[in-house]
Amino acid sequence: MQEGYSMQDYAIRVEDLTKIYKLYDRPKDRLLESLGLSRGKTLSRDHYALNNISFDVKRGETVGIIGTNGSGKSTILKIITGVLNPSGGKVTVDGRISALLELGAGFNMEYTGIENIYLNGTMIGFSREEVDAKLADILEFADIGDFVYQPVKTYSSGMFVRLAFAVAINIDPEILIVDEALSVGDVFFQSKCYRKFEDFKEMGKTIIFVSHDLSSIRKYCDRVILLNKGDKLAEGDPKDMVDLYKKLLVNQLDLDSLGSGKADEKQKKAVQPKEAEPADAWTPAFPVNPQINEYGDKRAEIIGFNILDEEGKSSNTLEKGRKCTIRMKVKFNEKVNDPIYAFTITDLKGTDITGTNSLFERVNVKSKNPGETQEIAFTQNMDMQGGEYMLSLGCTGYDGVDFVVHHRLYEACNLTIVSTKNTVGFYDTNSEVTLLNE
Repeated sequence: MQEGYSMQDYAIRVEDLTKIYKLYDRPKDRLLESLGLSRGKTLSRDHYALNNISFDVKRGETVGIIGTNGSGKSTILKIITGVLNPSGGKVTVDGRISALLELGAGFNMEYTGIENIYLNGTMIGFSREEVDAKLADILEFADIGDFVYQPVKTYSSGMFVRLAFAVAINIDPEILIVDEALSVGDVFFQSKCYRKFEDFKEMGKTIIFVSHDLSSIRKYCDRVILLNKGDKLAEGDPKDMVDLYKKLLVNQLDLDSLGSGKADEKQKKAVQPKEAEPADAWTPAFPVNPQINEYGDKRAEIIGFNILDEEGKSSNTLEKGRKCTIRMKVKFNEKVNDPIYAFTITDLKGTDITGTNSLFERVNVKSKNPGETQEIAFTQNMDMQGGEYMLSLGCTGYDGVDFVVHHRLYEACNLTIVSTKNTVGFYDTNSEVTLLNE
């Protein structure tokens, strides 16, 4: 418990929480062990989904939980809401919880939207009359029209999350728990949800928010908890935790300095990124797409690439408004006249968002002979909106009047842009607003 606070100041207290799953190499080993036919041998091994996790959530706080896949984020939420039982430790909750752990959890697919509203209200503890009083607000927030009278199994994923969120957020909970549920709705629905978050905070409600959307984590959370493989690495200011998470993603965080996850706050604040070991500048510190689509005549070949943040560190997680550099190295297997070097950024559906090449930028590129290499750096301010994108690279040119592709790496890696302020569309115009009559 933090100094200066009493038990009454906390909505949730998590103390030494542990969750262990037994893993088996073969399905029949589980059966043999359960029937006592393993001849005294232990056929399972323990997997710690959570390992002695402790933290407090004060009333009125919005707390984010971030971490890589398999770090235990969703497991914590399921234990807090009573969906799972812990293997050890204790959770104390003071307040009525409404949770969005996964789309449609608790919904009957055969029931209509209206029937599911009443079903969920009853499960939470409301009478029919109390649900009646909230129905108009739920329907207005969901905004799915007459589909509310159709079976839920006919809904799109977007309609599903709109109704589920509308029910969860309009039943007057004291604690709201959200696990990635906002990643489906359109930008306008997400904006409405976040406005509701702000209303909740002003009303003194408590929110726990799990998301891979680092922009939302930084913008809306008062405090963030960073997990990794079932251990709590650190907690604190959202910007600091997102910075640590970015270093964790590219293996530049010194995990040994964090001990067993029980270090006190002073120790956690002292965590520093480990010094990056000297490495090939053309080997990214982040994952490359294992199913990269490459093609071309290979007269020239992209033999390395990287993305550097403003500090010159290899990272595919960049902050909006900061300078970044996209680099690639090209080896020439044959003579190529006037090669063109290019990069393109697309959305996750493959739609071109932006990009450029040495021809557009009017760079004087010389012809190259076999065995020569060329290193290229595209440096720019990253003014794209926060979100997830894909980066493609290419070396092209002209053979007479014919356009040719020498080598293209399509969707070479993903690109995450972290932003605390998004505007309309894909790019921020960075407008300066002046109120002229004041």
